[in-house]
Amino acid sequence: MIKLAVCGAAGRMGSRIIALAKLDKAISVNLALERPNFSKEAVQVEGIRITDEIDKLSDVDCVIDFSQPGATLEHLKKCVSFKKPMVIGTTGFSEQEVGLIKEASKTIPIVFSPNMSIGVNVVFKVLKDLASTLKGYQIKIIEAHHTHKKDAPSGTAKKIAQIIENASGSKVSGIESIREGEIVGDHEIIFDAEFDTITLKHSAKSRDIFASGALAAAKWVINKKKGLFSMEDCIFNHEK
Repeated sequence: MIKLAVCGAAGRMGSRIIALAKLDKAISVNLALERPNFSKEAVQVEGIRITDEIDKLSDVDCVIDFSQPGATLEHLKKCVSFKKPMVIGTTGFSEQEVGLIKEASKTIPIVFSPNMSIGVNVVFKVLKDLASTLKGYQIKIIEAHHTHKKDAPSGTAKKIAQIIENASGSKVSGIESIREGEIVGDHEIIFDAEFDTITLKHSAKSRDIFASGALAAAKWVINKKKGLFSMEDCIFNHEK
C-alpha cells in the first residue's frame, strides 16, 4: 500500500484527493499537510487530522502537492532531502521557480502538470496534430474558472499556448480569462480561418477528474528513480 501525503489538504483539491484516496485500497493517506499556523485548529479532512509538521514527509512514500508556489517549494526541499517522489499540481510558478523544480528532478522523480485531468492531457496530444497541420489559422484560447482562482491565465491555458506555438511556430493571438461563480475549469481553443472555424473545448464537471488523475500519477511516479515527468508521460507510459 502506498503511504501518501497530501499538501494543501484543506483546499478544494486537497480534500477531494483525500476523499478519493480513501476509496482506493492501494493507497493510505498518512499525512494531511497545511501551512504553519493554519487557522482552524484540530480540523480534519475525511477523518484525517490536518497538521503543519512538514518533517513528517519523511514517513510517506509519495507526496501530492496542490498548495501555493511558496509552500510547494518548501515541500520540494524536504522531498529532495528525504528522497520522496512528488506529484505537483500547484500553478502560478515563475520561470525561476520552475527551474528549481527541474533541478530537484535530477534527484527525485516528479510529475509536474498544470492539469491532472486525463481528458485535458488527451486534448494536449490532439492539439499538437491540429497546430502542426492547420497553418495560417488565427488561434485564440478562452479559459474560465471560479472566482477564487488566483492566477490568470490559468496554467492549463499557458500550457495549451506553449503546445500550439511549439507545434505550429506561430503565436497564439490571445488568451481570454474569465473568473465567474464556481466554474471548475473550462478551456476552449478556437482555430479560425477565412473558410472555416474549428473549436476544441474541454469542460471539467467536477474537481474529481483532477484528483483521480493526481492519484494515478502518484501510483505511476513511485516506480521512477528520478526525472521530470508530465501527465502525458503517465497516461501514455512514456519513458525518459
